[in-house]
Amino acid sequence: MTQINSYLTFNGNCRQAMTFYKTCLGGELTFQTIGQSPMADKMPAKMKECILHAELKKDTLVILASDMVSEDGLIKGNSVSLMLNCGSEKEIKTFYSRLASGGASVHPLESTFWGALFGGLTDKFGNNWLLHFDKKQKQ
Repeated sequence: MTQINSYLTFNGNCRQAMTFYKTCLGGELTFQTIGQSPMADKMPAKMKECILHAELKKDTLVILASDMVSEDGLIKGNSVSLMLNCGSEKEIKTFYSRLASGGASVHPLESTFWGALFGGLTDKFGNNWLLHFDKKQKQ
């Protein structure tokens, strides 16, 4: 089955951000540092503790991340959001509250014309999230 996953890039705070997301969403979190990789000898010593690859998994939710920034540096934009389709009203409210902590509520949770509870926020790491719960699904 083909699927698409979000891959976030950070500039030295990947471990902190992904740990925050695990606290908010739950799941299993794994890290591989640059120092643990075959490329360790080719990188500056200060980068050994940076994250080469992180993965947060919970059921079908997968968020991938890294501290590997291109030579141009990290450029934050508003062209990408992480979309969370939640399984219950309680879950969407919990996730929204946790992810908004230290960030900014862009669109508070509200009932929509298409029968969903929906909202948007920017978390404390500058990433955009859209949260959706279809009220017609079984809880």
